[in-house]
Amino acid sequence: MGQFGDHRHIGIRSRVAPWSLGAAFLIALVLGTAGQALAQGAVRSVHNDWQVRCDTPPGAQSEQCALMQSVTADDRPNIGLTVIVLKTADKKTRLMRVIAPPGVLLPSGLGLKVDSAEVGRAGFVRCVPNGCVAEVIMDDQLIQKLRTGQTATFIIFQTPEEGIGLPMSLKGFGEGFDKLP
Repeated sequence: MGQFGDHRHIGIRSRVAPWSLGAAFLIALVLGTAGQALAQGAVRSVHNDWQVRCDTPPGAQSEQCALMQSVTADDRPNIGLTVIVLKTADKKTRLMRVIAPPGVLLPSGLGLKVDSAEVGRAGFVRCVPNGCVAEVIMDDQLIQKLRTGQTATFIIFQTPEEGIGLPMSLKGFGEGFDKLP
């Protein structure tokens, strides 16, 4: 599974718990495969450039909430990604799932920089018709970088030589993260 940082970096583990129904449902919503639920008022709160969205997936006993933001490349309107930050059902693990567009070069993974500092790369764990998902367990150090940074730049590759950086505002990330149940 994915990790940002090199193998010597302590804190971001490379094993990720199985997908929860809630998280899978949110990804389905983001990818547009589960109908109009997000358009029907699932926004719980807005924190500058981030939104907390909640829904109760079919068959789930409780509501699942996630902190989300989507961006598109300025010069390529067909290239975009969505970042989903959530806590697992047991509230012990914090996950970041990034949904990249179809056609990304999977072996190159997903790069991340916060402001000008390289954070590392995460591998893609699954592709569906509308995109590919990279997933990492977030440690306290990564969360702190996202709280204090101004911009997270996610880098996807369409060829080994062509990295496309998609900057995402971190304005409101900390406040939104704190609102996750």
